[in-house]
Amino acid sequence: MMKSDYDTIVVGAGPAGSTTAALLAEKGHDVVLLEKDKFPRYHVGESLMPFCYFTLERLGLAKKMDEIGFTKKFSVQFVTEDGAQSKPFYFFQHYDHPSSTTWQVLRSEFDKMIMDKAIENGATLKELTKAQSLIKENGNVVGVNVKDKDGHSYQLNAPMVVDASGRDTFVQNKMKWKKRDPKLNKIALWTYYKGALRDPGLDAGSTTVAYLPGKGWFWYIPLEGDIVSVGIVGERDYLYREGNDIAEIFAREIQNNQWIKEHLSQGEQFGKYWSTGEYSYRSEFCADDGLLLVGDAFAFLDPVFSSGVFLALKSGEMAADAVSTALINNDFSAKQFENYGKELCHGIESMRALVYAFYDESFSFGDLIKSHPGMRSDLTDCLIGDVFKDLLIFLMLYQILQPFLTSYPTALLHNYLKRFKINHI
Repeated sequence: MMKSDYDTIVVGAGPAGSTTAALLAEKGHDVVLLEKDKFPRYHVGESLMPFCYFTLERLGLAKKMDEIGFTKKFSVQFVTEDGAQSKPFYFFQHYDHPSSTTWQVLRSEFDKMIMDKAIENGATLKELTKAQSLIKENGNVVGVNVKDKDGHSYQLNAPMVVDASGRDTFVQNKMKWKKRDPKLNKIALWTYYKGALRDPGLDAGSTTVAYLPGKGWFWYIPLEGDIVSVGIVGERDYLYREGNDIAEIFAREIQNNQWIKEHLSQGEQFGKYWSTGEYSYRSEFCADDGLLLVGDAFAFLDPVFSSGVFLALKSGEMAADAVSTALINNDFSAKQFENYGKELCHGIESMRALVYAFYDESFSFGDLIKSHPGMRSDLTDCLIGDVFKDLLIFLMLYQILQPFLTSYPTALLHNYLKRFKINHI
């Protein structure tokens, strides 16, 4: 007879879900990990922030990152439309620690590595199995209805369900909790090049953000195998102004940044072009009785500072600790996850403020640091992922960024600053 009862059901085996499952299983909890796809599978979002290191270290995977041979990332740089490069920001100049060297990863390999760790730690994996709906009793989430690859439907039972379904936002869609960011409504188009130019030395693996007119931008992420991930982020009206053929849009926009034009001129595009919209959102709630949201299933920010995988790993780590406490205390109420929600929103909103500033036409990192030299370290901390600090640091950062945040989504921010009620973000 197939087992149906577990301590925790985790929906989604991406970095957030697999991290949650791996750490819960390590603590001795009985975890089932549901994944709709078959790993390895393709996923975009290849660039890591330095502070990913600490969750990877806790998972016992930091050394394996080097063994796999992912491209080393020592810095990030910004490039103007005319090709002028900023001085690369080298993470080790700010933070002298092994974490200051991070990686550009193939997500197919990276995500499977963490999923395999979850299995190694004792989690049960069910691939090609899709969550259909939540099961509730007396208002509490107590399980998930699922469908497997053969079309068989059945239910799994657990006192805790963790939604790590990523941008599928399983729970948000079912419960109508999604709150879209009114300004960060960009779209992204991307593809891959082989043989494109790389900068010399330590800069060979650098992430480059190259500006387009109107604060649109290219990402340029060198990967192993002489491959570069290249994407464009911008307003839909700007990118689709002459039609929606992505190849044609790429050909046109490459001409609008001299650095990108020069670097891609030696390379050859291969594979398909990809696109995604509905870019930035956050759930109204982070938890309910018997339910917790992690990673992109809770919130997704603009990718300009490569925060996606970091927030997935960190929220997965935080969720594992919070759920373990709930299991030990036999208390699965939303109130149990109040601190989890506060801490997670603290980090997200710190990043959101910096993203908003980035999209302001008058914003310049250099000018801001010149006028507020005492905040250089705190601004830099945001760029490496050190955003889970006390509230005072966030408020100081928000204050100095205020001139660039005139259209900031105050409904999101105010709920956070009011310390929101229990499960309400």
